[in-house]
Amino acid sequence: QVQLVESGGGLVQAGGSLTLSCAASGRTFSVYDLAWFRQAPGKEREFVAGAWNGGNQYYGNFAKDRFRVSRDNYQKTVSLEMNNLNVEDTAIYYCAASARLGGSLRNRLTSSRYDNWGQGTQVTVSS
Repeated sequence: QVQLVESGGGLVQAGGSLTLSCAASGRTFSVYDLAWFRQAPGKEREFVAGAWNGGNQYYGNFAKDRFRVSRDNYQKTVSLEMNNLNVEDTAIYYCAASARLGGSLRNRLTSSRYDNWGQGTQVTVSS
């Protein structure tokens, strides 16, 4: 198991930027697939971006050109840099980790497959 704590959320104007961070505890951080999900009011939790244990990154379609995910296995952190934010990006953002996804992209994009979650951090984008 790994404990996850997000930080960096807040209120930002449309067009602005925010960087979220997720700090992890545990000794085997490098084996975990890491992902950011988000959930807006009344909507299902959706995949934002992933930083896989092999070093690759993957993004949801809405995030490809605006967000950047990175991990630091030494510091045991994963970050999400978000640029050109719009009102539709308003949501609670969650950091997730799992060492049991078996390299499957389908698993990696599915929130129910993750067994370690942070408490979430609110991102609000004003128009």
